Amino acid sequence: MTPALVAPALLAALALALAWPVPLLLAGARWTRRSPATALVLWQSIAIAGGLSMIGALLTFGLLPFGDNLVGGASALPGALLGEAPLRPFEFWNVLALAGAALLTGHLLLNLLVTVVRAERQRRRHAELLMLLSQPHHSGTRLIDTPAPVAYCLPGAISSVTVVSAGLIELLDEQQMLAVIEHERAHVKQRHDVVLVFFRAWRASLPWFPIAYRAQEEVGLLIELLADDEARRVVDDEVLADAIVSVGAGSSVTALEDEASSADALTTRLARLTEPPLRRPAETAVLALAAALVVVPPALLFLAPLVASS
Repeated sequence: MTPALVAPALLAALALALAWPVPLLLAGARWTRRSPATALVLWQSIAIAGGLSMIGALLTFGLLPFGDNLVGGASALPGALLGEAPLRPFEFWNVLALAGAALLTGHLLLNLLVTVVRAERQRRRHAELLMLLSQPHHSGTRLIDTPAPVAYCLPGAISSVTVVSAGLIELLDEQQMLAVIEHERAHVKQRHDVVLVFFRAWRASLPWFPIAYRAQEEVGLLIELLADDEARRVVDDEVLADAIVSVGAGSSVTALEDEASSADALTTRLARLTEPPLRRPAETAVLALAAALVVVPPALLFLAPLVASS
């Protein structure tokens, strides 16, 4: 392998690993339930590193006729295309790779924009209906008159609201109600809606890759566990478990489109209340791995050809 091919090859290998086996392995790991915040950081780093690796592999290979590294190739490309510098032999595969890099980048950005706009429109319509169909409650929430046990949050850029139903208030006692409200407010405080928007866009962009569809499913569950952890600060685990069972048994809905609303997710939420948290050394190791994943693609883009040629 020539030195110039080192970066594209390594980036392609990393992109393949992060798109297929790594998400499947992480989705099956049990430790993520014991440290949802750490697991969420790792999922985000996998998504970022995967996207950078996909685009980087195509870009560096496409620029090979113009330079031995990304900086040199990108600098020489405009002059070569304008006839200001000699144009090296440009093969079909290089053209295809450059076009692929441009199309993939545009595809990802366009899907993100569409997902954000769609989510904001849905939120506004929901907020308008909510103001008509609900009334203020003394708990600081909005009350909707339905017998179903419903609780959800409606996040917003400026203001957010937590919604509960009359049926939920009748079903739960004061402590259980406090647990539910704290859980929903945690979604708002920690801006879980923003996290989910990015992963929904990722799934819409690459629906056939585990890095996209498994990531959205797992992230949906992890943010529920994070919200449960906030509720555990104000009530004991037994109260929270009762609240989870009571709300889960009804037809609860959520403005976050609750990726974690299945029976399996409810079972996981209950089971992890009895599990010990992940030990600090293990959390530190996972966070270090997450940081390394984000750093590796840029390092390969800029340093691998230089190291290989030295």
